Amino acid sequence: MGIPETIPAPSGSQKKLSLICFSGDFDKLTATFTLATGAAAVGYEVNIFFTFWGLDAIKVKQGHAFVGKGFLGKLFGFMMGGLRNAPVSRLNFLGISPKIFRYLMRKKNVATLEELVEAAKELQVNLYACEMAMHILGLQKSDFVHEVKDVLGVATFLELSEGGRTLFI
Repeated sequence: MGIPETIPAPSGSQKKLSLICFSGDFDKLTATFTLATGAAAVGYEVNIFFTFWGLDAIKVKQGHAFVGKGFLGKLFGFMMGGLRNAPVSRLNFLGISPKIFRYLMRKKNVATLEELVEAAKELQVNLYACEMAMHILGLQKSDFVHEVKDVLGVATFLELSEGGRTLFI
C-alpha cells in the first residue's frame, strides 16, 4: 500500500493533531498510526507522544529484547515484545488475533501496522518519547528509532500541542 500524497494545508494556520499513545496493543497502535498518517496526508501537523507501553512501538530493537537499565527495566523490555508481538486489547487468543488482523488487512488491501508506522515516518509525523516513562522503564533515547524527535515531559508536550486537537489512545 502506497503512502498517501500530502495535501497542503489551507492558507492561514496549519491544523494540528496531537496523539498521546499510552497503549502497546495492536488495535490501539493501529488506530494511533491510522489517525496520524491520515491527518499528515491532508496537511496537519501531527505529534505523537509515546508513554509507557506505547513506547514499545518506537523501539529500535523489535521483538522480545532485554532493553532498558536494571533488572526490572530489562524484564519489562523483554515482556513488551515490539510491534510484531503487540497483543490485541480484547480477545487476543494467545497471540493469534494480531496475525488474523494482519492477514485480513493484507487481504482487504489495508495498510498493516508496520506499513502505517513507516508511512508516519515518511510523512514526517513528529514522534516524541515521554521522559518520565523512559526514566521508570530504564530506557534511553538511543533505544528508539532515529525518527524520534525528542524526549519530552508532559508540560512541554502540552505546550507543543496547544492550538490543536489532542486525543488519548
